[in-house]
Formats: sequence, structure tokens, C-alpha cells
Amino acid sequence: MREEYLKDAKAVIKDPNVLINVVSRRVKQLKRGSRPLVESLEKLSPEDVALREVIEGKITYELA
Repeated sequence: MREEYLKDAKAVIKDPNVLINVVSRRVKQLKRGSRPLVESLEKLSPEDVALREVIEGKITYELA
């Protein structure tokens, strides 16, 4: 997991527990075959893809 992606994602989702839950759920989806919502010229891990999606506002969350 890239440190700069983590830092940028923390700026978008302030609560670390929520960030962990959002990213872990998305990583599971990616590992099951979901298509990434961001494009990259380099090969990214599912964790980095999920963090980039958060940073770019491609995935959001709702507290119930």
C-alpha cells in the first residue's frame, strides 16, 4: 500500500475506522472481479486501486 495514497485518502475520509471499512470492502469487490473505477498506466494492488478510487471521489460511503 502506497503511503502517499493513504495520506491523500485520509484527507477525504477523516475517520480512520470508516476509511478502513470502505477500502476493505472495495478490495474484496476488486478481488472478486469488479472492474476498477480508475485507470492507471502502472499495475496497482487492489488496495492502491481502492485508495485511488476514494481520493478521486469514485466511491463514497453513507453512515447508517
